[in-house]
Amino acid sequence: MKYEDEVDRIIAAWGRERPDLDLAPLTVFSRLWRIAKHVDRARAHAFERSGLTSWEFDVLAVLRRSGEPFTQSPKVLVHQTMVSSGTMTNRIDRMVERGLVRRLTDPNDGRGVLVEMTQLGLTLVDAAMTRLSDAEERLLGGLPRSERDRLAVLLRRLALSVDRFEPITGPIELPRTD
Repeated sequence: MKYEDEVDRIIAAWGRERPDLDLAPLTVFSRLWRIAKHVDRARAHAFERSGLTSWEFDVLAVLRRSGEPFTQSPKVLVHQTMVSSGTMTNRIDRMVERGLVRRLTDPNDGRGVLVEMTQLGLTLVDAAMTRLSDAEERLLGGLPRSERDRLAVLLRRLALSVDRFEPITGPIELPRTD
């Protein structure tokens, strides 16, 4: 029995139109892209049901994973959420207004700042994490544990391979063909 998905149909069409191209990478990344869209929707719904936006969850999740007292420097938050320092400053400001976090003076550096999760932030991130876990379990429901484990290993290897490239900060330069 042959299983065919939308990516198979897309690749077949491109293969007819551009037989000169190696389309093998698209069989992986097109599927990842489509899956990511489904995951993004499931995550956004889980976070929304818990009273958070996706970016609020990202920040609170870093603080929650750090353990008590659920405090980190803005630099750690920037690194782990992969946003700019300006974006993080704006996010912290908005989360302080909502009562999800508070700013503290770093006791080890009087000029430094730490971000601490409030009880409200803890309650909401824990609820969101439970909903997220349930939603992602439903998305993976069609795969047996052994296949999930194998997929996780392969995706880790791919992530490590992709992570070795510097982040793209400007337009992608394509090779000239003339």
